[in-house]
This record gives sequence, structure tokens and C-alpha cells, in this order.
Amino acid sequence: QVQLVESGGGSVQAGGSLRLSCDASGLSASTWCMAWFRQAPGKEREKVADINAVGSTSYADSVKGRFTISRDRARKTLYLQMNGLKPEDTAMYYCAAGSWLCGGSGSPYWGQGTQVTVSS
Repeated sequence: QVQLVESGGGSVQAGGSLRLSCDASGLSASTWCMAWFRQAPGKEREKVADINAVGSTSYADSVKGRFTISRDRARKTLYLQMNGLKPEDTAMYYCAAGSWLCGGSGSPYWGQGTQVTVSS
């Protein structure tokens, strides 16, 4: 059973940085595709960044050049380094895993979320 636990959220001023972590357990080769999503109040959940089994990454246009997704396979941890934070980055951030992120049909796995609040 896959379990994802996020941490690292908090409150920062605009221009600040945070690093989110997602500790994963129960991952298999089919779940090596992972991603960060976020959802602001009253808005749809959106994908922020993803990383596939071979380490290729992609980003939403709104965070390109500011956010970096990475993974430590040995520690089974996913990271999201967020620099140059803006008030519009305020949201609940979720870790996700599963082959569905890479076009497969596997079950989606989600963490419980960690709140990021950016003040102006």
C-alpha cells in the first residue's frame, strides 16, 4: 500500500522560499511517476510539477524558473523547492504518485496535503 506524507509547508513573505517534502512508502516501479499539485480555495486542483521514472521533469508555466521538483529514490522522498514565492502560490499542496501520472491506468495515490501561505 502506497502512503504519501507531505511536510514543509508554512507561511512566508513574498519572495521567500520553502521546500516541501513527501515521504513515500510502498512505492513500486509502476508508481515511480510522481507529482506536486496544489489547490487554492475556490479553484480547481492543478498540477505544479511532475517527475517520471527516468527523472524527466515538467512544470506548470506559472512556476517555471521558480520551482524545482526532485526525488531521492534511496530515501523514497519527493521534494519541491519553491523560490521567489508569490501570493498567488498560496494553496494546499499535495503529493501524488502512480502510473496514471505518466499515461498509465494505475490507481492514483495522494497525500493529505501541506498548506503554503504567501503574504505580500
